[in-house]
Amino acid sequence: MSRNLNNPPAGHRDYGATSSSTNAIMPDVSFSGFSPTEFMSLSEDIGQNISAVNSSSRQLEKILKVIGTRREQQATRNKVHNIHAEANTRIDTISRDIQRLTAVVRRGDKQQKLQLEKLTNDFRNVVEKYSSVQKRITAAMRQSIEQLGQQQDEQAEAERAEFLQQQAQITAGLQFEQDMLVDRERQLRQIEADVLDVNAIMRRVYDIVQTHGEQVENIENSVENAATDVELGREELAKASQYRRSYRRKILILLAIAVIIGLIVTGIIVAKLTS
Repeated sequence: MSRNLNNPPAGHRDYGATSSSTNAIMPDVSFSGFSPTEFMSLSEDIGQNISAVNSSSRQLEKILKVIGTRREQQATRNKVHNIHAEANTRIDTISRDIQRLTAVVRRGDKQQKLQLEKLTNDFRNVVEKYSSVQKRITAAMRQSIEQLGQQQDEQAEAERAEFLQQQAQITAGLQFEQDMLVDRERQLRQIEADVLDVNAIMRRVYDIVQTHGEQVENIENSVENAATDVELGREELAKASQYRRSYRRKILILLAIAVIIGLIVTGIIVAKLTS
């Protein structure tokens, strides 16, 4: 009957029990005789568990190539833990089975004792190989964790620097926005002042336009009055011209009458003188 994994006592691990050490910790077993069946069963179990531990070593060697690379994940570390747990349990089982087999072959023949020695040597070799791979993968994982920690520290520092830079940019942005608000407030006050100035200018323009309108109206009135005066002057001139012409005619008539009267008087005088 096969016993590949016997549950060891809690907390007990014995890696690499050898033929020299098994005698020191050999359980007190009393035999009435050699049991070929138990020998075969123990030998089979030990051989299968040695093969399983050797397979665990090969699995760890494959995983060792992944440790510290981008392919390393939490599942990888979980797998390493599971392999360790299973292999350690098998090593405990092999150690106890070799102790039991040592007690069994005490009454066996030389062939069984040679078989025990071979299994013990195989167990020692596989444990040494497994232990070596186990130490290497543990060191690699420790280095990977340290590198990961360093990367995380560097990343945290980079994130902190980026955060500070972002904070500085945000602060600068807020300051810029504050300056923009102040400048906009100043521009708004300037615009308000400009609006007041425009209103004043518009009032002045209105006054100027109104005054100009009054002046234009006065000029128009003056022009109209001048035109009227010119027309009246023309009429007066026409009247004066007509009066002068009439006056001249009257003078001429009077002069003609005076000449005629003079001639008459002269004729009378001459007539009297000649008579």
